[in-house]
Amino acid sequence: MLNDIFPFAITLDTIAIAGACLWSLALYLGFSSVREWIIEGLDRWFNFAERSLYTSKEEFERTRKARESQNAFYASVCSIIPFLAIGGLCNWGIEIGLGRSWAVSMGIFSLYRLCSL
Repeated sequence: MLNDIFPFAITLDTIAIAGACLWSLALYLGFSSVREWIIEGLDRWFNFAERSLYTSKEEFERTRKARESQNAFYASVCSIIPFLAIGGLCNWGIEIGLGRSWAVSMGIFSLYRLCSL
């Protein structure tokens, strides 16, 4: 399907994507304090960045609650990105060291181990 749209071949390694996602989910659930720290930092940054877009203080204060809620949602969604990157690195490292099947297996095991605690 993608080859019909683009004039060049796109290959997706579904096993690597699955392994990286399993690892990132395990890390996201396991390191909740780091996750909360990232979410708070992104939320502060989004609120600060959006403040510079308003010239009127009255307009800024009038729409503050809705914007802060929206920024909290965006911060929560964007907090997944560092865990995806680290999960990809974990998957790649285990794939290089132990083999492709071990990377996915250990991702499943780490997710199971964290959910059973």
